[in-house]
Amino acid sequence: MYAIIETGGKQIKVQEGQEIYVEKVNVEAGETVTFDKVLFVGGDDTKVGAPFVDGASVTAKVEKQGRQKKLTVFKYKPKKNYKRKQGHRQPYTKLVVESIKA
Repeated sequence: MYAIIETGGKQIKVQEGQEIYVEKVNVEAGETVTFDKVLFVGGDDTKVGAPFVDGASVTAKVEKQGRQKKLTVFKYKPKKNYKRKQGHRQPYTKLVVESIKA
């Protein structure tokens, strides 16, 4: 069984036992989080939401909070002596999907 959930403005396909990385969720490591915005549930019987499936939820355990590798943002305009260098590290949450309820 698998499901498509919406979190952090993105749609993610998940299965039980799968490790996923999502936009930061404000939950401490070791706790569980429940996603109610389930768009699709697939498997033996398929359920499609309009926009969300009624009564469906996905529970996951937070494994860790972290930040991705640094990206360098460099702005430059030729012949104008304009240069700006900036770094950015996007925060993420690593989850392990425990169960899918349809």
